[in-house]
Amino acid sequence: MTTRLEDAEAVDLLQQMIRNACVNDGTPESGAETRSVDLLRQYLGSGGFEVEEFEPQPGRASLLAKIEGTDPTAPTLMLMGHTDVVPVNPDGWSRDPFGAEIVDGMVWGRGAVDMLNLTATQAVAFKRLAASGFRPKGTLLYLAVADEEALGTWGAHWLVDHELDAVRADYVLTESGGFQMPTPHGPRLPVMVAEKGTFWSKIHVHGTPGHGSQPFNTDNALVRAAEVVRRLDAYRPEAQIGDVWRRHVEAMGYPDEMRDAFLDPSAIRDFCATLPTGLGRLIHACTHTTFTPTVAHGGTKTNVIPDHVELEVDIRTLPGQSGDDIRAMLREALGDLYDQVEIESNEDLSTASAIDTPLWDALSRVSGRLVADSALVPFLMVGGTDNRYFRRSGAVGYGYGLFSKRLGFEDYATMFHGNDERVDVESLALSTLLWQAVAEEVLA
Repeated sequence: MTTRLEDAEAVDLLQQMIRNACVNDGTPESGAETRSVDLLRQYLGSGGFEVEEFEPQPGRASLLAKIEGTDPTAPTLMLMGHTDVVPVNPDGWSRDPFGAEIVDGMVWGRGAVDMLNLTATQAVAFKRLAASGFRPKGTLLYLAVADEEALGTWGAHWLVDHELDAVRADYVLTESGGFQMPTPHGPRLPVMVAEKGTFWSKIHVHGTPGHGSQPFNTDNALVRAAEVVRRLDAYRPEAQIGDVWRRHVEAMGYPDEMRDAFLDPSAIRDFCATLPTGLGRLIHACTHTTFTPTVAHGGTKTNVIPDHVELEVDIRTLPGQSGDDIRAMLREALGDLYDQVEIESNEDLSTASAIDTPLWDALSRVSGRLVADSALVPFLMVGGTDNRYFRRSGAVGYGYGLFSKRLGFEDYATMFHGNDERVDVESLALSTLLWQAVAEEVLA
């Protein structure tokens, strides 16, 4: 009989954070992360370490806890998790998304995977280290940050711009990674050493208003916008086999046929279509610039031909791509419509960290002790995280955690921003042990 690894303290803290429902819809007044900051301050208590709060926008608070190192020349390690979650449609869920129920060893709720599980376990590890009398050479920081789900405007972005001395770190660990990818040689644990950039764009499509009862030969902005969306959806940019992806494939030990397909830019798209849905989507995103129309606003009344439609497009850029590269791709995708629309974009390009670092080595040693026969493999984060702000400030930033075999990759990949988000209690225990041991190895 196998004894399941559990950590009741981590489970309880995660449940409370889920129930706080810090839902971030992108507006300045959403999020209410102060609820979880208050919870975390109460949980951490006062154990001989510093705690500081930052609230640049009412309700949008972040908490920073610090165990000061004894050697100013030693590295600083930050454990960083966000406290906000994305909106949810309860109709698509099997259980209350903010009930934090435990069913068959799984904690259900919005944020269970993205990423309250890690935010909670980092807090538990930090508190235990402090209670143990941990006095490291290097400084340990714990940052529970607001607004990650909306570009970090009131969270990490603001902190790096306005409070860099407080949050500066040599090493940063945040989401995500550490799910077990089975191979004949043992589990491989992906570490997000780089992430795609964003080039989120608003496309303004203009037309001429008129009466809806007389559509013949009119200049309908909605019709033109529909063609813009169709062209973006049909656009097929070429695959790019970047350094991180190549190193990942070579480290995984895939069968020759699969390895060759993963490294062949002319074959990889079709090969992705043969894979399980979650895996195929992820691998496609690792090797392609993606253009995803997500939001449309337009029209004023049923009987009025619209003269303006605004489209929002989620564009994710690969390492090494510039804004000019993406604008050229938009021109290619839209063809003659490119000069008929107005495009405004943010330019938040890809970031990456080196692999040959003491932090990588520590993660490898600790993970090897916790997961038998495992090894780390580099991976590309296809979404965005707050790591990008810290990388740009000079930090080595990795996305990691540690998950049990019970949380299969297919489930893990599809639960981000999806329905029925949940995490098993063994994964919470593993992550808690990971953070504590890595801090001791890197800083002691």
